[in-house]
Amino acid sequence: MTEELPVRGRRTTLADVAARAGVSVPLVSIVMRDAPGASAATRERVRKAAEELGYRPDSRARMLRRSRTRLIGVVFGVQHPFHGDLVSGLYTAADAADYELALSAVTPGRDERRAVASLLQDRCEALILLGPALPTSELADLAARMPVIVVARPVRNRAVDVVRTDDAAGLHLAVDHLVDLGHTRIAHVDGGRAPGAAERRRGYREALDHHGLADQALIVPGGLTEDDGAAAARELIAARPTAVTVFNDRCATGVLDVLRREGVAVPGDMSVVGFDDSSLARLSHVALTTVAQDAGRITALAVARAVARLDGDAAADEREQVIPPHLVVRSTTAAPRADLAAAPARRVRTSSA
Repeated sequence: MTEELPVRGRRTTLADVAARAGVSVPLVSIVMRDAPGASAATRERVRKAAEELGYRPDSRARMLRRSRTRLIGVVFGVQHPFHGDLVSGLYTAADAADYELALSAVTPGRDERRAVASLLQDRCEALILLGPALPTSELADLAARMPVIVVARPVRNRAVDVVRTDDAAGLHLAVDHLVDLGHTRIAHVDGGRAPGAAERRRGYREALDHHGLADQALIVPGGLTEDDGAAAARELIAARPTAVTVFNDRCATGVLDVLRREGVAVPGDMSVVGFDDSSLARLSHVALTTVAQDAGRITALAVARAVARLDGDAAADEREQVIPPHLVVRSTTAAPRADLAAAPARRVRTSSA
C-alpha cells in the first residue's frame, strides 16, 4: 500500500509523522517532548520521519496548553531603524530566559492601541513597549493588568518599569565632541513630541551653557523621519551653523541628503551628529557620527525586568534603569573651516520648545 503524504501547503502534523514512522500519535508526542516512554530506536525513527516531512513543533500551541504562556509581547515601530536593533536584542535575551516573543508593529495605518490589543489576545504575560507615545495614564492602566516595561522613554508612574538611555547625557557627549573640534555655532534639530526629545533638548541647552555658548543656541524644528530632517536642513542652510546635533539617525540622514544636494560639504562646511547608532548610521555611504545607545544592555535589562516581575522578585523595586550612552565618531564631523568659524551666524525660526 502506498504511504499517504501530507497535502502540499498544509502544516505537517504529529499524525503525519506517526504515519511515516509507523507509530502512534501519542508516541510521536513523547519523542517530540523528549519525555520518557520511548526506546532509542523509536526516537531515532520518529525524528528521522519528522525531519523528512519538515515537521516543526507548534510552540505557540504548546504554550497555550500550559497554565503559563511564557510569552512576552513587544510593540515596536516599523519606521524606526533603531527599533529593529532592539527587537534583535530582545530575541537574544528572551531565548536565554526561556521565553518567547510575540511582535506587534506600529505602522502608519496601525496605531499603538491596536498593536497592544493584539498582544493581549495572544495571552502575553508581559509587555515591552519600544518608545511608546501612549499617555502615561494608559500605560499605568496596562501595568495594573500585567508587567509593562517601557524602553527609550521616561514615564512618571511607579506602576511602569522603564529602561532607557540617558538622553541628556548623550547630547552632552555630542556637544562636547563638537566643541573639542573647535565649533562654537552648534544647532540642534529637535524631535518635537517624540519620546526622549525633551531630554535631548535639555541636554543640548545644558551642554552649550556649560561651554559658555548659551547665547549661540539654535533649535530647529525637526522630527523622527528623513522628511523632517530634509525640512530642517533648509533652515540650517539659511542659518549656517558650523555643526548640528540631530534628534535621531533617521532624521540626520534627511539632513545629510539635503545638505549634500545643495552643495554644503559634510563635514567641511557643516558637521552632523545623529543619535541611536542604528544600522542606518553604520552604512558605509552614511558613516554618521552618532550617540550610541547600548541596545544589547537595554534589551537584556528589559527582558530581565519582565521576568523578575512575573516571578514576583521583590528585589526589582527600582522602576527606572538609565543606561549611559557613548559617542561613535565617524566621517560626518571635523574641525570647522577657519573662514566659517569666524563668520557670524544668521538667525532663523526656532522651536518654541
